[in-house]
Amino acid sequence: MKNVFVNGYGSIGSRITNFIKDDLEINLIGVGKHSPDDKVNVAISRGLKVYIPKKKSDSFSEFKISGTIEDALDECDLVIDAAPAGHGFLNKKNLYEPKGLMAIYQGGETVYGDKAVSDLLFNSRVNYDKGFNKKHVMQGSCNVTGMGRILQPLKEKYGNQLVRFDVTLVRRWADLDETDNEVKDTIEWSENPHQGDDVKSYMGKETPLFLRAIKVPTRQMHLHIMDIRFKDTAPKPSEFLSTFKNEYGVATLYTAKGTKEIRDFADTMNFSFKDTNMIHIHANMVESIQDTVKMMYSDDQTGIVIPENHLLMQAMLFQKEYSKAFKHTEELFHMDEKKKLLEEHFALKK
Repeated sequence: MKNVFVNGYGSIGSRITNFIKDDLEINLIGVGKHSPDDKVNVAISRGLKVYIPKKKSDSFSEFKISGTIEDALDECDLVIDAAPAGHGFLNKKNLYEPKGLMAIYQGGETVYGDKAVSDLLFNSRVNYDKGFNKKHVMQGSCNVTGMGRILQPLKEKYGNQLVRFDVTLVRRWADLDETDNEVKDTIEWSENPHQGDDVKSYMGKETPLFLRAIKVPTRQMHLHIMDIRFKDTAPKPSEFLSTFKNEYGVATLYTAKGTKEIRDFADTMNFSFKDTNMIHIHANMVESIQDTVKMMYSDDQTGIVIPENHLLMQAMLFQKEYSKAFKHTEELFHMDEKKKLLEEHFALKK
């Protein structure tokens, strides 16, 4: 059994701990909290031990704290860093590297430049084995993770028939539980969005991916609009969709009218945090025109990266073979069951 510590208890940390606390191969030491807010008691109410920075002990005097983050790290084999964007790099330099710890970082960090947390950006569908024996690995963001689940199956099936991918990321403004983050009445666009380079870091720098990103006033998932260009005539929608029939974490939906409808269904099925943990291809929006397939799929922000973290943890800690790691992740996340429920609910009505 390996000891794991989750440093941070926001959107990512709260979700990760909800699953790995039930992993019989893992001893979850607890979570790190840096702000004395209501989430401290939420974590404790869920049976988690809470650890805080040594220098902030006085700020947490009203809470039942189990110890300091520094002490928790002394006991752990791997830390999952779930800190806000940019703080992961600081934690690496100040906490993890000095203690010789293995660490997983989230999508708010980078694998480029002076503030790189790793030379590997992980996507289980593409480079699972490269996580073996790595000390520091970055888990891709929700958008970057979702694109891997589309691009890699297409690359395997169509190979050199593929000419280029044109993608528009329609990003949600804030997560469901980020109630302090105002959803503004505007559409914003990003110059040089990082997601394109992040995808190329694991798909290959020569990948013909052209990407733009905008942010819209919603909390209900991301939407990716993708045009896939082929050398010759593009496959028909039915053939194209068959590529993803058995893909893990990819559901094909026909009748969903919007992202909130999917989220609401997840809520009625009591999926944890209203997450589906997958992407959803909107089959009624797939068109094949001459050399191009036009498609749209929604991406479960935050939720999609949680099983990915679990898979990466298995690669780093246990060097498990791919099939065994996926089987173990499925035992905790029940992705196949969720996919079946989603596809049945949003199937074409006969």
